[in-house]
Parts: sequence; structure tokens; C-alpha cells
Amino acid sequence: MVENNVYDAIVVGSGISGGWAAKELTEKGLKTIMLERGRNVEHIKDYHATTKDPWEFPHAGGRTQQMIQDYPVLRRDYPLNEKNLDFWVNEKESPYVEIKRFDWYRGYHVGGRSLMWGRQSYRLGDLDFEANLRDGHGVDWPIRYKDIAPWYSYVEKFAGISGNRDGVPTLPDGDYLPPMPMNVIERDLAARIRKLYDGKRYFIIGRTANITVPHNGRVNCQYQNKCWLGCNFGAYFSTQSSTLPAAVKTGNLTLRPYSIVTRIIYDKDTQKAKGVEVLDAETNQTYEYYAKVIFLCASALNSTWILMNSATDIWEGGLGSSSGELGHNLMDHHFRCGAGGIVEDHLDKQVYGRRANGLYVPRFVNVEGDPKKRDYVRGFGYQGSASRNGGYASAEERQVGGSFKDALCGLRDHWNVSFGAFGEILPYHENHVKLDKNTKDKWGLPVLAIDAEIKENELKMRHDMQYEMKEMLEQLGVKNVSVYDNVYGFGQGIHEMGTARMGRDPKTSVLNGNNQVWDCKNVFVTDGACMTSSGCVNPSLTYMALTARAADFAVSELKKGNL
Repeated sequence: MVENNVYDAIVVGSGISGGWAAKELTEKGLKTIMLERGRNVEHIKDYHATTKDPWEFPHAGGRTQQMIQDYPVLRRDYPLNEKNLDFWVNEKESPYVEIKRFDWYRGYHVGGRSLMWGRQSYRLGDLDFEANLRDGHGVDWPIRYKDIAPWYSYVEKFAGISGNRDGVPTLPDGDYLPPMPMNVIERDLAARIRKLYDGKRYFIIGRTANITVPHNGRVNCQYQNKCWLGCNFGAYFSTQSSTLPAAVKTGNLTLRPYSIVTRIIYDKDTQKAKGVEVLDAETNQTYEYYAKVIFLCASALNSTWILMNSATDIWEGGLGSSSGELGHNLMDHHFRCGAGGIVEDHLDKQVYGRRANGLYVPRFVNVEGDPKKRDYVRGFGYQGSASRNGGYASAEERQVGGSFKDALCGLRDHWNVSFGAFGEILPYHENHVKLDKNTKDKWGLPVLAIDAEIKENELKMRHDMQYEMKEMLEQLGVKNVSVYDNVYGFGQGIHEMGTARMGRDPKTSVLNGNNQVWDCKNVFVTDGACMTSSGCVNPSLTYMALTARAADFAVSELKKGNL
């Protein structure tokens, strides 16, 4: 029985990192409260759109003029639609300041963006963990691949990541469920590229958090490709389908939605955190919760906001600011460019189902064996696929009756192949966030002002992100290859990283190698804020592994009396 709002552990946020923190801490016996600033979303019950077809929505699932007016940031890209609008933040209630354009796509509800994420799940390797030290950008990671590899395996086995062990030197293999299959064109291209580049470049099936066989009580993927609406089968990893049920099963979890954590309560005598202050988002009442250990998992920028708003009587810049790095080194992945073309083979074949996955092309630039000297550092990978759509585009408007139906049911006379690149952004100190106390949200709280941009290194990289794929596809026999650059806005990757980075020295970093705040050892930050560099792969699997690792360490330290 928890009395007087006292727990063993507090977890702030309920997304990918928060769900893992709650699972690990409760399974290790800690009475834990998970605080979520938004509403509750119950698994299956609250997935209102997942069983609907487009014609069942008032506007066929699209966007209205009112939505465009109400969501000036969300409208900049694909997320704005009527199918899952309630999964995205009300921008009028929760504004922020763009010193330079920054596209911040947020989900304030139980599960957070674990309900809407792209699910691509890759490991960082020593190529990534050694990158800062090697080329002098940012600070050195305090860990290496060997330190996190067992935790990658641990979370992969529980979450259920499907994929192949492909033996790619730049992309460590993991512990996978059976992979989703490539289609006939993808298999051909994958075989050709290995031969053409003598095993130096690869097309592999994506490693995705969609289970392909029944797993931990969840039903395997049904190939509906409606993942971001919520999955009634629990076929993709989310807080609701995986970590939350595990935490609830222990009997040690208390979940409190509508709970905005405004600050960490710091005790300057013990130099530890005592708990957190919470503003009830519905009643505007203030509460305090106390615990021996606190995990900040509110998403990169919100965790940093909480730190900046805490212990300001001790540190002007907030808890964890003594190094001068809190709020700095903001990163994302730049993308929205690549190349594509058509393939005229296998015209007797078609794809059945809607595979919630595609191909991945691991990084091959600025690595051992790359024959070209690049005028930029770091690198990129690609995500893409081959597809063959129906004949709707060839169904002329004047057709009616049987001929119109035949045209709709027919196939195009070719397959389409398209790849988009995801590139690494360097950890620039000047890319930063800060509190803007002159702008307030619905609850009267100061908001973040964001000042970030890509620089010359990324702009040079974007040229290769387009033309390397063009060259590959042409070498593979793809026809009518063209490149594209749809222009990237910082934040559009929805992979916010940095602003409370890990490091080896308290003078140059916010967190140590165990994700502890240097200035307050019983506060851990394990979401994207902790990242020291970004790599070029999707980062969520790394958040999971770091969270599980930090929770194990925290419980061990608690038992030793060190926290």
C-alpha cells in the first residue's frame, strides 16, 4: 500500500522509454508510479479508427481546412489527417517558439509515440559509438557497443523484432523473429547488388517491431499496414501492447494520466532528488510525489524542459546544467531525398497484402572499403521498396461500366522502385533549446524556444543521398531513374535527440555512462535526450536498450544503498 504519495520509483512519460522503465523497475520489485501528462489510451478499446475503411471517415481520412488552420505545424507533413488526429498534440494548448523552423510532432497520451512510430529497429555499432572521438565532433560516448549489445538482445527478444541476421559489417545483427519476405523484384535487386558491389552494399529486409509469429500473447502481423492507428492484434511493439501489460502484471505499477511534471524536487543537503511536482492537467491542482529514484522519459525535449525548470535556485540553467550543455547538441535525421525508377521484369507477378515494412540499405559511405573520398563526415542509409500498384491511374475518366472496372482491376505495366535516405546530423553545440518564459502554454507554463538547423556537412551529404542511389539503381538495370529532394525541415524525422547528452566528463556532458545526471545521481534520463550522437539508423531500439540497462543499474545501486 502506497501512502502519502511515496513510491520507490517515479517514471515520467509513458512512451517507448517510459514503458520500458516501468516494466523493468516493477519487475525488479519497485513500487513505481508512471506519470503521463496526457489522457489515457487503452489498448484496443481506444483504437477508434483501426477497423475503418477510408470511406467510413467524413473526409475519406484526409485533412480539412479547419484542421489545417488548427495544426500549423502538423500540416507540414503526412501526420495531419482525420484518422488519428487525437493521437497528436493540440498545438494551441501546447505551443512552442521556433527561432528557426522546427517541426515538432508530439503525442501527449499514454503510450506516446510508441503508438505512431515507424517501428524500424536497428542497432548502433562501434562505427557510431566511436564516431565523435574519431572525427572530433561532440564528445566521446561513455559506452561502446559491447556495453549495450546484451541489452539490445534483451529488448529485441521481448519486443519482438522481425528481421534477418544479414552479416552487414556496418549494421550489427540482433536476435530476431522470422523476417517479412521480400517481393520478387526486391529479391532480384538484393541478389544483384551483392554481386555488383562484391558484397560491399546490401539491400536487406527491414528490421521492424512487427511480430511475424505469435509472441508473448500477441497475435502476429496481419499485413493491414494500419499500425499508426493502433493495432487490435498487438502485432507491433507499443507501450500498450507490450511493456505496460508486463508492468501491470507485477502489481507494482500505478499509472496516473493527466499529470504534467513541472519540476524535479531537489534536496540540496543530500544532493539528491526527493520527488517531482505535478500539475493535474484537468483540475490545475498541484501535487508532489516522492521516490528514491526518478526516470525522465518524457521525450527528448520535454525531459530537458523538466530539467531546465528544476533546481533553478541552485543552478540558473536548471538541474544538470553545470556543464553548460543542457539544452544543446540537438539532433534529428535529415531525409526527404533519394531516387527511384521503374522495373519492367516479372510483369506476371503482383503483391498480396500490405506489408508494414520495406527494404533497408545499410550505410556504405565513409566506412572501410568505401572507394570514394567524401567531402563530409558520417553517413546515411536508405529505406524503400518495390511495389506494383493497380491500374487506377490508367482508368480514363470517360470510361464507364465493365471497361472501367477492368481498368481499375488491372496492373500497371511496370513495377516502381523508390528509396529515401536518412542521414546523420552532427551534434552542433549551437543547435539548442531554451525556456521562453514570455510564452506560456494552456497551463501557464513556460514553453521551449528551439533554434536549430542543418549545416554544410549535411547539405553536402544530401547530394550523395540522391546520386548514390541513382547510380546504384541504374547499375541494377532500373529504368527512368530520377532523383528528388523534397526539402527537409529540422525535426521532420521525428527523431529528436540530444540536449542532455551522455559523456565521460561532468564538465562537458549532462549524464554519465549509466544515464545518471552528473549533478543528481538518482535522476536518470534514458529517452532521446541522452544521445551523444545520432548515427543514421532509427534510434528507438537504442532508447529501449539504454533504458533497460539503466534500470538494472539503478536497482543494483538502490540495493547497495548508493541512491
